[in-house]
Amino acid sequence: MARVKLDLPAQFGFKTRIPIRITDLNYGKHVGNDAILSIIHESRVQYLAHHGFVELSEDGLGLIMADVAIIYKGESFHGDVLEVEVAAAEHTASGFDLYYRITALRNDTSLLIAEGKTGMVCFNYQLRKVTRLPADWKEKLV
Repeated sequence: MARVKLDLPAQFGFKTRIPIRITDLNYGKHVGNDAILSIIHESRVQYLAHHGFVELSEDGLGLIMADVAIIYKGESFHGDVLEVEVAAAEHTASGFDLYYRITALRNDTSLLIAEGKTGMVCFNYQLRKVTRLPADWKEKLV
């Protein structure tokens, strides 16, 4: 069976920490795949805010996720703090990719938990259509 492969950027310009909540666990008593996607979402929102952007502005211009890929590398548990690194790449006229490296900080060690990518497209929610990515986004999202 073919596996998803990601070529992560050499450097990540943003880093945040997210603690694992009891509600992030599944029946296997480890962080569920749905929780990892939620953690990616939270990291993206923080990354955009760091650069002065929001996912949806008052005038209806925002982002919509076109695709997502997650490669699970290890388990994470309640009490872990996840360090999520985020970097933008592959800018196009209407969007960009965001890459994520998720590491658990546990007992003075750092364990790789997951790698991911989301394809983000600029979307006009009032007109319900894809639109051009503003120039200042391309300049700041690196």
